[in-house]
Amino acid sequence: MAHRVTRPDDTAWRLSNQMRTENANVGAQLGATTLGARFWRLHPGETSTRHRHIDEHELYLVVEGTGRMRVDDEVLTLPPHSVVLVDPGSVRQVFNDTDADQLWFIVGAPPEAPPLSTLSPPDVLARVYPDGPAARPPELGG
Repeated sequence: MAHRVTRPDDTAWRLSNQMRTENANVGAQLGATTLGARFWRLHPGETSTRHRHIDEHELYLVVEGTGRMRVDDEVLTLPPHSVVLVDPGSVRQVFNDTDADQLWFIVGAPPEAPPLSTLSPPDVLARVYPDGPAARPPELGG
């Protein structure tokens, strides 16, 4: 098949395991195997996990709202349609300390090797979450 399409009404949203943040794994819905692609909706006061990828670049696109993001020690404030590329090894976290929702589209490639699903929980924690899987940014009282 040359292409696949998902439309807004077909997008399956769920709450993330760690931070209970709304996201839609559209990459998996479309059958992508060499990259990950998700929408993340952050309501005021919500955050993603503070994490790093060892092998994966991640591209962050602010679709709606004013994006707020920390990459290593730098805090970014981004208008809609801004794009940030985060290199492997850098610690990153999107968060919402504004009064309006944010919608992000985040794409990552290549997949981590070995896949995180093959690691035991302590190894994942040590490799991916430098401050634990539920660390909040200082801007949200972390």
